[in-house]
Amino acid sequence: MLSEKTYNPDVLNCLANLSNDEVFTPPELARRMLDLLPESLWQDLNTTILDPACKSGVFLREAADRLNKGLAGKIPDQQARINHIFTKQLFGIPITELTGQMSRRSLYCSREANSKYSVAEGFQDAQGNIRYQRIEHEWKNGRCTWCGANEAEYSRGEELETHAYEFIHTLKPEEALNMKFDVIIGNPPYQLNDGGGMGTSATPIYQLFVHQAKKLMPRFLTMIIPSRWFTGGKGLDTFRKEMLSDRRLAEIHDFPEASDVFSGPQIKGGVNYFLWIRDYTGDVKVTSYRAGKAGKAVLRPLLEANSEVFVRYNEAISILRKVQRKNEQTLIAQVSARKPFGLDSGFADFSPTKTNTRNVRLYRYGETGYVSKDQIIRNQDLVNKIKVIISKAGSGSDTFPHQILGEPIIASRGTACTETYLILGVFDDLEQAKNLVSYVKTRFFRFMVSLIKNTQNAPRGVYSFVPSQDLTTKWTDQQLYKKYGITKEEAEFIESIVRPME
Repeated sequence: MLSEKTYNPDVLNCLANLSNDEVFTPPELARRMLDLLPESLWQDLNTTILDPACKSGVFLREAADRLNKGLAGKIPDQQARINHIFTKQLFGIPITELTGQMSRRSLYCSREANSKYSVAEGFQDAQGNIRYQRIEHEWKNGRCTWCGANEAEYSRGEELETHAYEFIHTLKPEEALNMKFDVIIGNPPYQLNDGGGMGTSATPIYQLFVHQAKKLMPRFLTMIIPSRWFTGGKGLDTFRKEMLSDRRLAEIHDFPEASDVFSGPQIKGGVNYFLWIRDYTGDVKVTSYRAGKAGKAVLRPLLEANSEVFVRYNEAISILRKVQRKNEQTLIAQVSARKPFGLDSGFADFSPTKTNTRNVRLYRYGETGYVSKDQIIRNQDLVNKIKVIISKAGSGSDTFPHQILGEPIIASRGTACTETYLILGVFDDLEQAKNLVSYVKTRFFRFMVSLIKNTQNAPRGVYSFVPSQDLTTKWTDQQLYKKYGITKEEAEFIESIVRPME
């Protein structure tokens, strides 16, 4: 028997995600993104809104609710008001035929806009203003020329979805609906499998939706996307540079833990939603969230001095500036490039035990073996040096505080490594190698890495903010806090981000 207070959940809160790449937006998040927009839009009969990546229709549904309330005084008759809102103001481009049906059901209360069950009157066809058009990829050398999809993965028959999204498969997105929009809002697909990494590698595509949306020059643009673009990476360096030089970016709401926003999918590096305003020029208001709670919003430049990446934590800015004020060389000057000895991570021509000819100990993923010095492709002169090496894939922790990096290893003379590792330093003196390890293990060191590293990958570039130290001495956090004038509050913040490394 039902209780007096029967639970009646919003069906859009109950949807299972299509995949980690196509994530449904919770209604509460859609409302928070709509809250960024000026109230005057909801009282304007001419406001037009586009979701170019419709999944559940939640953005359009929530916008319809606001317009319905805001226009009550201008169109008192509710049916006439609904007809106007749905036929003149709200538009969507679904990502698949199925999501088109779901979005129409959310907005019109019917999967067919012109059916007798639709709450809107005036549509002449079933799709209404949520129009799905099947698009095919254009293949060249095994890749789609528009989105980079892998032909072997996405060349499909008519019975399957192509995942060739209409909005990003054109040079002229304005021709998709042939009109101007005041607001573009959405949660675009994040990536497509590109066939690499034994089927686990993917190419980001969310930046293509942002780029296309800007081409339409809406008054306001807001989307929720992965935060990997803050520091660039695979397919994102150009996008990062464009975004960080765009003075029209007015707000960023950053969630280092994607689970604060989405239940279910793991999105390494977190997510953010932003507000871009066509007629704005200035600094960006940044709000970071921890455990779902907003920190203090800070108005600041997108780029700090001598930086090419966006520093996500407001509390980190004062720390970074104190470190940079010393004008010290950074560790990146001594960190090796990938494949320090020319051997890739899949290198398998090694002996499990040492022999007369294979006497160079090789560090590789998960195990060690032995190779001959002749097998070393580059940097043979480093084989007989003492080295500090570290995994190029950092800690995979998803909850604060993070470890940030894997354990550093002192590789003695007569050793080499595959591209699984980077070399942090090369020494003749074992004590100096030990002192570098002590430095790496400090929370301060790994915090400076974390300002750039926002995914599991830890390539050479993540050490760009880490200052070099005198390695004739062992280092502790207390010594480093004193050297750089780190306050108690700043130290507490560092320690809330980075856990100890024993």
